[in-house]
Amino acid sequence: MARVRYGARDEAEIAASREKSSKLPDIWSTGVVALWETDPDVVAAVLPPPLKPAGRPLVRAAISKVELPGYPLGAGSVAVAARHDGVEGWYPLVMPMTHERALTGGREVFGEPKKLGEVTVERDGLVVRAALARHGIAFVEVRGAVDRVLPLPEPTRKTDFYFKFLPAVDGSGFDGDPALVHCVRNEKVRRLEHVTGDVVLRESMFDPVADLPVRRLVEITIGEKTTDQQGRVVERVSAQALLPYIHQRYDDPLQILDGPPEGSL
Repeated sequence: MARVRYGARDEAEIAASREKSSKLPDIWSTGVVALWETDPDVVAAVLPPPLKPAGRPLVRAAISKVELPGYPLGAGSVAVAARHDGVEGWYPLVMPMTHERALTGGREVFGEPKKLGEVTVERDGLVVRAALARHGIAFVEVRGAVDRVLPLPEPTRKTDFYFKFLPAVDGSGFDGDPALVHCVRNEKVRRLEHVTGDVVLRESMFDPVADLPVRRLVEITIGEKTTDQQGRVVERVSAQALLPYIHQRYDDPLQILDGPPEGSL
């Protein structure tokens, strides 16, 4: 009988897939990172408990292109500085990805707030432009010109905070208590340049990062880096405490209650 591709895979195939994924070479991306201070009360308002604001009300927009074999990947995020249980890190509000593979893995494994979107990273000589767009709106745009080369930083460890959950089948909340995930990234940089420019935030009902205004631009850089990541569940959190923030994950929070129309299956 010909192989049934929806059928179960044997242990050898599963082990081979795991070994292949564990031996991936360093994948380098080219990206623009903009860092700014916003209003402290805005940062506090977007953080679900038990996350708390960090010492400075910082927002970070990271916009990258990755030349993966066979197809380029655009990846971005807009995050606010946060802390949890003595750990300083970042809480991403939206993470646009240009391919479904990057989206589904991050959402299902780590709980990352990824959505399909458009990611632009352009450089013409010294002139740089990077943007994140969804539904036809470039809700974040970074523009400027390279003015100097920066010294390379030492390899660093950075932490992102995610909430991993499944909406309840009956629409009553979640299937089980959500998990708070610490995702630790080891980052190496091989090129880094400073950019003089500005950050433009455009109004979008789906990605309202315009609510995080640029009060003071801290820095814009463009560089080449590679990272790996490992996540762990650090605690289970209150479903009732997280529910008021569930709209951060979806364009329409009611879509989690959507099912197929009667008679469609």
